[in-house]
Amino acid sequence: MSSIFDVKGLHEECGVIAIYNVNHASENIYYGLHSLQHRGQEGCGMVVRNDNNELNRIKGEGLVNEVFNKDKLNRLEGKTGIGHVRYATQGGGGIENVQPFLFHHHGGDFALAHNGNIVNSKELRKYLEDNGSIFQSTSDSEILAHLIKKDSAEVNRTQVILNALNMLEGAFAFVIITKDKIYACRDKYGLRPLSIGTKDDGYVIASETCALDIIGAKYLRDVNPGEVVVIDSNGITSFDYSRYKHHYMCAMEYIYFSRPDSDIENVNVHAFRKESGKRLFEESPVDADIVVGVPDSSLSAAIGYSEASHIPYEMGLIKNKYVGRSFIEPSQELRDQAVRMKLSPVRSIVTGKRIVLIDDSIVRGTTSKRIISQLREAGAKEIHVRIASPQIISPCFYGVDMSTYDELISAHHSCEEVCKMIGADSLSFLSVKSLKEIAHRHEMCTACFTGKYPTELYSSVYEANKDNK
Repeated sequence: MSSIFDVKGLHEECGVIAIYNVNHASENIYYGLHSLQHRGQEGCGMVVRNDNNELNRIKGEGLVNEVFNKDKLNRLEGKTGIGHVRYATQGGGGIENVQPFLFHHHGGDFALAHNGNIVNSKELRKYLEDNGSIFQSTSDSEILAHLIKKDSAEVNRTQVILNALNMLEGAFAFVIITKDKIYACRDKYGLRPLSIGTKDDGYVIASETCALDIIGAKYLRDVNPGEVVVIDSNGITSFDYSRYKHHYMCAMEYIYFSRPDSDIENVNVHAFRKESGKRLFEESPVDADIVVGVPDSSLSAAIGYSEASHIPYEMGLIKNKYVGRSFIEPSQELRDQAVRMKLSPVRSIVTGKRIVLIDDSIVRGTTSKRIISQLREAGAKEIHVRIASPQIISPCFYGVDMSTYDELISAHHSCEEVCKMIGADSLSFLSVKSLKEIAHRHEMCTACFTGKYPTELYSSVYEANKDNK
């Protein structure tokens, strides 16, 4: 499922939410998924446990408000459930890959939803298939379910889950629902966010705190790296499945993926982006007339750059929020037209002006080139591009859809070369050092900027790329 209106060209895999013992769980999950819609638009679904401890599921391809309506939500009666929004990276699209995955098992039915990417998925899939497992999807998320089912002789399901998680390598945030429990699991590297909140007499777990806010839940804490949080009638119980723990939160969560009103490990996303704009001016000042941000994720950084430089911030680009979606395979001509439909220069603002254009990242360079071309056509005198992140020089193997060196313009070209290719008058990127300082972190995953990966890379993800460096 493709969209010609995919202007930014950079996507995170998905978002998850779980609710325990909260009235009208399906409605709360619905609104929570709405607030996480930016994390995935390919498909969504939810599984809700009814009063008879039966797990019922509805899922489909498309946006949350396209898949669910009042009648469907009414069919999902219960106070406990999980939900998922998906953008296809590992495994591709198709209804079979839309989560949550629901499994019927003699040891008890369960369902799970996943955000992230398992880097040893190929090796684990072969191991499981050699031992009799039959996969129903091409998603690596299903691997955990088969690892759980493999140990069906184990009476203690919690211990089975702990054992299974120890076999996974990569980035993940899992939520699992059984007949009496909710499990929330986070990878030992802390690459993907997962927060816990309270609502009434129950609990809410979500990929971002904005999902807690939208349903009136109070933030409690984050799920820690290497931790499994178990929620049942006794409240919250915590288990560590690994003693090897780090806090390598993905830098792109701060830069691009998360909503501005979310907090990531006690750092507000908007505040981070605004400060990154200020640092960007300190590192790369320029004499100009106005500061313009590329909507939407770059606006906070543009405000910060404007405040630090005392150059007026102007809305020089307008984003059309009502373009809609298309399911045809995009041609290059349609992609070009899509940019014009989604982003429009304000001619009276930009004509004759020297512009500082703030964007959050440059991946392939095609979008930046089109935006600059549009601004010049609208009469911009100079365009100085400032990027609120470092140059992306290496693929991501943890759930972001930039998995080859070939598609990364900065992997093959210097800053000066990229500047000429996109048609800018000047170009500068934020430093990696500033990223960590702004987030108040000693550890952060900056692999796409540095090529230094926090996990081991297995043949399934590395061999296909190493010759293209």
